[in-house]
Amino acid sequence: MTTSSTPAVLVENVAKRFQRGERHDSLRDLIPALLRRAGRRGETNGVATLDRDEFWAVRDLNFQVDFGRALGIIGPNGAGKSTTLKLLTGILRPTQGEIRMRGRVASLIEVSAGFHPDLTGRENVYLQGAVMGMSRREVDSQLDSIVAFSEVEDFIDTPVKRYSSGMNARLGFSIAVHVNPDVLVIDEVLSVGDMSFQKKCVERMLAFKREGVAIVFVSHNMQAIGELCDEAIVIKGNPRFQGAVGEAVTSYLRLSGDDSAGVQGDGITVTGSQLVDPSGQIVEAAAPRQALSLQADMHFSVPLSDLTFCLVVRRATDYLTVYDGNITSQELGLGVIEAGSTVRIRFDHTAHLTRGQYLYTLGVYDQREGRHRIWVVPAAGLRIDEYRTYGGVADLDVETRVETLARV
Repeated sequence: MTTSSTPAVLVENVAKRFQRGERHDSLRDLIPALLRRAGRRGETNGVATLDRDEFWAVRDLNFQVDFGRALGIIGPNGAGKSTTLKLLTGILRPTQGEIRMRGRVASLIEVSAGFHPDLTGRENVYLQGAVMGMSRREVDSQLDSIVAFSEVEDFIDTPVKRYSSGMNARLGFSIAVHVNPDVLVIDEVLSVGDMSFQKKCVERMLAFKREGVAIVFVSHNMQAIGELCDEAIVIKGNPRFQGAVGEAVTSYLRLSGDDSAGVQGDGITVTGSQLVDPSGQIVEAAAPRQALSLQADMHFSVPLSDLTFCLVVRRATDYLTVYDGNITSQELGLGVIEAGSTVRIRFDHTAHLTRGQYLYTLGVYDQREGRHRIWVVPAAGLRIDEYRTYGGVADLDVETRVETLARV
């Protein structure tokens, strides 16, 4: 593996411009289009400009990834993640800016990218290995390991057009991780396949990090992002946040949520909300059954009473509601909350949750007026770390015992 103080991946001021309706069916359309492009001034003060039929897919990308580190790229659908991946792997050239990659680069940006459907799995291993820069001798020496890791041994001599999407993903990922790369660029392959294979993929990438490989990982799987990445970037056309993974996940969830929601409500402003443990420390990741408290500071600009405080917890990957509870101001012993008052409300609870990324939403409902005064989306984010379960969201605190029965 290549190691150096120089970054493995360096992206500076990168942007990509596309044109709507670039297809020209006749010379009558093509020639004027070429003349317009030739006559257009491509930059103004060093900044590329747009024609009326053009748009920016991504802009202002600036980041670096050192050897032995992993960067997550997250964002809503259509945010420019796939374009960023194609820029990193050289499939697309940036309209402006520069990308520098050091060492051998392995990429897997589509489940079956580079596979020929009529060739067998074995033949595609050699084909894809050659595309990724492996010699035939290297593929020969790694073939058994590639096949074993992919778990498609019984079908390795079957044409891949008969493979399921999961089988394609496993074989493609297995080839990529046997290239012995210096830089690994990978996308949503971890969303395909069962939980045991996803776990194996994450463990393999963690091993790569320990060996000094730089990783760029694009995913909607917040659990995998949290386990693998040292920092993350949230993009939606241009970067919206870059920094610690926990904060990036919260930023992503807020960006993906209801744009009308926020901390500024009607008569109520939530000045801060966070998830803490019993000692008051802020929590981003926890084990199942940990005692936690969501606390929120609320400032009231008008006098209010007869309120219901709402707590909703959803799984971030699919927005499955795992808890939706309410408590009234009467139950809390609150009468009229005077204008100018600030109160702190705490939702103490136990995280009986299985592995995954979860989103906390907080709301205040005005019973007198029959409407919500405020929604905070998200009020906090939480990652549960454990590997015992493979599905579901409820941790049942299962204890397994074995009894030896007497022989008859």
